[in-house]
Amino acid sequence: MSFISSNSSGSIADKLLIPFLLFLLFFYTGCRNNSPQNSDLTDISNKVTGAAERFSIEKSGQYTILTINNPWQGAANVNQVCFLVKKGEKIPEGVDSTSVIFVPVRKIICTSTTHVAMISALGMENTISGMSGLKYLYDSKVRSIAEEGGIAEVGYDSNLNKELIVEMNADLVMLYGIGSESASIVGKLKELGIKVLFNADYLEEKPLQKAEWIKVFGALYCLEGKADSIFNAECDSYNAIKKLVEKTTSKPKVLLGLPFRDTWYISPGNSFISNLISDSGGEYMWQGTESDVSMPLGIEAVYLRALEAEFWLNTGSAKSKDEITSLDPRLGKLPCFIKGNLFNNNRRLSATGGNDYWESGSASPHLILKDIASILHPELFPGEDLYYYRKLN
Repeated sequence: MSFISSNSSGSIADKLLIPFLLFLLFFYTGCRNNSPQNSDLTDISNKVTGAAERFSIEKSGQYTILTINNPWQGAANVNQVCFLVKKGEKIPEGVDSTSVIFVPVRKIICTSTTHVAMISALGMENTISGMSGLKYLYDSKVRSIAEEGGIAEVGYDSNLNKELIVEMNADLVMLYGIGSESASIVGKLKELGIKVLFNADYLEEKPLQKAEWIKVFGALYCLEGKADSIFNAECDSYNAIKKLVEKTTSKPKVLLGLPFRDTWYISPGNSFISNLISDSGGEYMWQGTESDVSMPLGIEAVYLRALEAEFWLNTGSAKSKDEITSLDPRLGKLPCFIKGNLFNNNRRLSATGGNDYWESGSASPHLILKDIASILHPELFPGEDLYYYRKLN
């Protein structure tokens, strides 16, 4: 299964993410508007601009146009266009009713924990009625709602419980699309009259681009002002840390991930994590590369280059140094290993395997940034405890 590079830190880390990805859904065009009356958006006023590349929001007096741009890996010139119409209002003339989502959303089904993080940030946890992979939730409040029967497990992919979804009568199913292979599954949802919206936040390469997706949820819940305020505060926090780090002169070299069966899946230099390392005052070992997916390299080639690494981050599911050397004893001879500069992003784990780094980290990248900056430049953050990361012993 191919993994998107924006969250990738190596094959073993991908294995940790597989539970999140298995319940993802795929290709859907039911919200695309084909009406000629709405094909020209040049007259729409109040365009919401920002850094995010995968969505745009445009407002008119009657409705909001939400466009999701190329919502899965490899998509080209594919846009999902939806019209957000306030409940109780008439559908504007010329707008296809199948492309309408009535807002505010009061009942939503999520297929990724990153969706939960942004919904929680807006204080709308009680609107979540269904979830793919409930066991992988970290948020304690949402888990409590689920344990009390307020959130149903809806399955994933070919195991998606379509009958249950229809019975739940949710306002919206939010999908985490990673390809067009399962068009038949999503096509069935369309046939059943279920409103579906792609979420492509994981394809954003820069941390603040991903965080800006809270504006999509703000539009869905008619909480645009609150979403803007949260995002602006996130930008301020992130940029303040970035500015502090810019004072440093050193840029420690950073290695990521772990090998799997003699192959090391390398995150490219244009990935989410690579940008975080750069903003944290580090130099990612493959910073000069560019790709849409993780790059498979032989372990020998990576090992030779890793001899220069000063720090080793995001070591898959490993919780100790012994787990790393059990994969390949040579890894214990790397200088960063010998010096003990190994840190993994699995400090905040739920009892059932949910990892908050992948959950709330999407909405609060400044916390990841501060962790990595604290690891690479501890002199800038004396006495600070790590939030998502832990040192491996």
